[in-house]
Amino acid sequence: MAITPRQFEQIQARLGGAKHKPVPVFSGHARAGLNQVIIGVDPSLRGTGYGVIQLAKPNPRALAHGTIACPAGWERSRCLAKISQTLRDVVAKYRPTVCAIEGLFYAQNLQTALIMGEARGAALAALAEAGLDIFEIAPRKVKQAIVGYGAAQKLAVSKMVQRLLQLAEPPSPDAADALALALAHAQDSRRMFGAGAKKI
Repeated sequence: MAITPRQFEQIQARLGGAKHKPVPVFSGHARAGLNQVIIGVDPSLRGTGYGVIQLAKPNPRALAHGTIACPAGWERSRCLAKISQTLRDVVAKYRPTVCAIEGLFYAQNLQTALIMGEARGAALAALAEAGLDIFEIAPRKVKQAIVGYGAAQKLAVSKMVQRLLQLAEPPSPDAADALALALAHAQDSRRMFGAGAKKI
């Protein structure tokens, strides 16, 4: 993937451990619209992550993030209902207009794929019901957009999300992935990294 020298410098500054403030990679919101609210969703039956950001200068700010946790003893149907209802509540409170959700990935275990599909469906139904524009982004593309490396570990994603949003603490892994999805969509709307969002 080709990037400009300026973008390369920004990636180096963000990954170099410098103590200065994060580089304002989100300045200029002509395409996405300043103050637009985006929700990212990382679906999973037992731990669906969500993250809500608002575009602002010089950097976006986090409005909310968390994990929709479902105990192992819960039936799948109860987990799906909780995923849908929680996302409805989050959307009603923060009123995002766009959602970025993790794209499908290859799963060797058919049962795992089916359960993941159920969780994804529960999330998508709640989001579509609210009238949001929904885009999916492949996991590798999200990591490439946020960390600069498509095979980055979850800890690296969490720490970069913390820096970009200037959070006091690193978000939980599921919430970090959801925030990363929202940030990647914001970047992709300006074609900086080309995260490859696909509208669904």
